[in-house]
Amino acid sequence: MRVGLIVNPVAGLGGAAGLKGSDGVEVQREALARGATARAGERAAVAVRALLAARPDAVVVTVPGAMGEQAARAAGAVPELVAFAPGEPSSAADTRAGVRALAAVDLLLFAGGDGTARAVLDAGPSAPVLGIPAGVKVYSGCFAVGPEAAGHAAAEFAGATGEAEVVDLDEAAYREGRVGPRLHGTLTVPTARVRLSGRKTGSSTAAPETVEGIAREVVAGMRPGVRYLLGPGTTTRAVSRALGAEGTLLGVDVVADGVPLGTDLSERALLDLVAGHETHPIVSVIGGQGFVLGRGNQQISPRVLARTQGLTVLATRTKLAALGGRPLLADTGDPVIDARLSGYVRVITGHRESVPYRIVPVGEEWSG
Repeated sequence: MRVGLIVNPVAGLGGAAGLKGSDGVEVQREALARGATARAGERAAVAVRALLAARPDAVVVTVPGAMGEQAARAAGAVPELVAFAPGEPSSAADTRAGVRALAAVDLLLFAGGDGTARAVLDAGPSAPVLGIPAGVKVYSGCFAVGPEAAGHAAAEFAGATGEAEVVDLDEAAYREGRVGPRLHGTLTVPTARVRLSGRKTGSSTAAPETVEGIAREVVAGMRPGVRYLLGPGTTTRAVSRALGAEGTLLGVDVVADGVPLGTDLSERALLDLVAGHETHPIVSVIGGQGFVLGRGNQQISPRVLARTQGLTVLATRTKLAALGGRPLLADTGDPVIDARLSGYVRVITGHRESVPYRIVPVGEEWSG
């Protein structure tokens, strides 16, 4: 079996930096200036390691350097390299060219986010593809639920395929708080025991009074002196508004004693604000996918979470019911932190309403 591998080495770079994306050289430079570290290669290596553990005879075919070779070798593979010379830094054009260079494979794995998926789609891949989630935005349905799942799906692939949607956002509009995902097309993906992440679904159908009830319940439970991290989303922003502040729709804010201490913060700024203080993260659920950490809120990183206590999750009952009993997912990139967060958590679903719901590390959610 010949498995192709393409890595967008800058995918996800803007997440921990609070930049809501990684497209464009200027954004990437700003992310690095804010202390961000590229993790796409690490996540690709996790997928390749899982693939080879399940199917040692698989041949990994990739391109030289950071767009594939480095991740493959880090996973213990001896890759077959195709002739290819990406730019520095790499671009969407390099992703498209790399996909075309890897035409003679049975399955193509790509590591990145929705922008990378769009570049893969534009390249017109000749083989089925599967995304290794590594971007800030992972709303498309062509991604495995996590890196290990991508490796297991590749190992199990026996030719059966289906179609999955590719959606992407305008990052400039996204940074201004305007969310407008656009469907760009579909990709052929494996149909396997391993569950794909599925396309993100919106929460616009939630009744305003339900969201406001959740916000009132959160505010009623806030304790003096405790710092609260409010993750992205309309529900968490409702908490800020219940405190008399505007809040950030797509960023991470910190409040204490009813007062905002910082808005739209990076990982580095969060670390400064939580140091020496009791701190509780409050996050919402990504509709249709079930993620609570690791998708769109990478600022709440393993380093930040290691300095916090507990976790409160916000979701309407409708959003939980749409998961069909599947667990909530944590994908921080640190298996130790993900394991610490696993178990049952309180999910606030309304005013004086909450339910216990299970969170699992994404590495355990291979099938669904």
